[in-house]
Amino acid sequence: MDNLTHELQGYNLYTSDLALQEGIRRAGAGAHEAELEAYGALLGSAATIRMAEDANHFKPELHTFDRQGRRIDRIEFHPAWHGMMRMAREQGMITQPFSDPRPGAWAAYAAAFSMHHQIESGSQCPHSMTLACVPVLRQEPELFEALAPKLFSRTYDPRDIPLEEKDSILVGMGMTEKQGGSDLRTNTTRAEAVAGGYELTGHKWFFSAPMCDAHLVLARTEGGLSCFFVPRYRPDGSKNAVQVQRLKEKVGNRSNASSEVEFHGAWGRMVGKEGRGIPTIIEMANITRLNCVMGAASLMRQCVVQAIHHSRQRYAFGKRLVEQPLMQNVLADMALESEAATQLMMRMAEAFDRDDSPLERAYQRIVTPAGKLWTTKRSIELSAEAMEVFGGNGYMDEGPMGRLYRETPVLSIWEGSGNVMALDLLRAIGREPEAIAALLADLQDGCHADAVLRPHFAMLAGLLDGRTSQEASARRNAQALVLLIQARLLRERAPAAIADAFIVSRFDSAHGRIYGTLPDARALPAIIDRAWPV
Repeated sequence: MDNLTHELQGYNLYTSDLALQEGIRRAGAGAHEAELEAYGALLGSAATIRMAEDANHFKPELHTFDRQGRRIDRIEFHPAWHGMMRMAREQGMITQPFSDPRPGAWAAYAAAFSMHHQIESGSQCPHSMTLACVPVLRQEPELFEALAPKLFSRTYDPRDIPLEEKDSILVGMGMTEKQGGSDLRTNTTRAEAVAGGYELTGHKWFFSAPMCDAHLVLARTEGGLSCFFVPRYRPDGSKNAVQVQRLKEKVGNRSNASSEVEFHGAWGRMVGKEGRGIPTIIEMANITRLNCVMGAASLMRQCVVQAIHHSRQRYAFGKRLVEQPLMQNVLADMALESEAATQLMMRMAEAFDRDDSPLERAYQRIVTPAGKLWTTKRSIELSAEAMEVFGGNGYMDEGPMGRLYRETPVLSIWEGSGNVMALDLLRAIGREPEAIAALLADLQDGCHADAVLRPHFAMLAGLLDGRTSQEASARRNAQALVLLIQARLLRERAPAAIADAFIVSRFDSAHGRIYGTLPDARALPAIIDRAWPV
């Protein structure tokens, strides 16, 4: 026996994920299951896993000029990147919630997005932004009518040509500037009215992703900070004056191109009302933040699956790792965190699919920033723990754990860091009194029968009553809120062993934040087997 593990490949990401399947059926999205099962098999194939590895090994390259010295600002990608992008487009995932009329489209999108993200994360950046631009562009009916067939298309078209000539398009974002970062009010990019639109002059410190066919950009007019649709080509067919200064050297997310750009009279079209750029963009950010929750849940899921797969094959001290009591505790604890994130992700997706009742609005507006803060932080911790399961091999870039580990921090940073999310939670509570009341009432219904949860709910209600909810406590509030929501969801939707173990550990101060401190050893094998069925 060589005691070496076999690489995880040739499996179905959908049929092997019980919590995800249950979430799809609960959301009334059964009509999507055949497609999700087929996509799960395609993503888990050896060929796709190799393609994802290649897409991250061969990073995108910027070509600023052609051989004659003309400015081209072209980004070249390895064929593997295009392969991953084509898969997602042909599956219909990119704008599914707005283009698919079948019930449960948001839930089906969450499932497809999270499965794809487990295998290749970088390609989900332009996909996420393209989805999020749809409600923003709908504010300009004439523009949206022209773009909708290309946004909703299932044909992948990577050509760098004018919008009108393309079969499908991607739309990115250009918001932050070097002097302000998340404080968008400090943006200095200017937009001057010209015949047929505006011309933008300035810069963007993060312009994601530069190969997109157009971007939504913030710039100042006489009326204040406004939102603009800036295509790669001007209406006359000439290349727009968006100059890519460099591609960012990121810690992770290496398959995807992120850039710094300058505008030298770039043509754009205003979207939304003048001076209302930030409120216009917030609609987009709310969706991309939901995508960050999906991304965190997906990375946790893949880390847990890889760790259990390894532990079932590797022997130490005469037994398989998965049979060692302490390793069982670590694996089961990570599995609880993963399922709690999956349940939260699916419940949030349901909210985006439903009518705008106070409770569903609470999940969209209040739970979204809190959920992003908490799940993205937890994914960083969990990925490091999962890497440790592999020992020294986990730290080597030949295996999957290094890339998974490097992908987790970006979800916590992009679309608003932890502090930004915590402050947005406070603002959302202040703006939505009916929504927070409905959310607290729902939590009370789910917690009143549990002696462990009752005092924690009472504490949370006090924290969020508007009198004691101060800025310095915003992270504490977010943590308390998300943990209670996850406990309530697991009690309602998961097997009793899962909910019991989560509640007894997450609401016990002795548990702390380290994985592997679950008190009841008897339940551990069942928790592991649910996470990754034998």
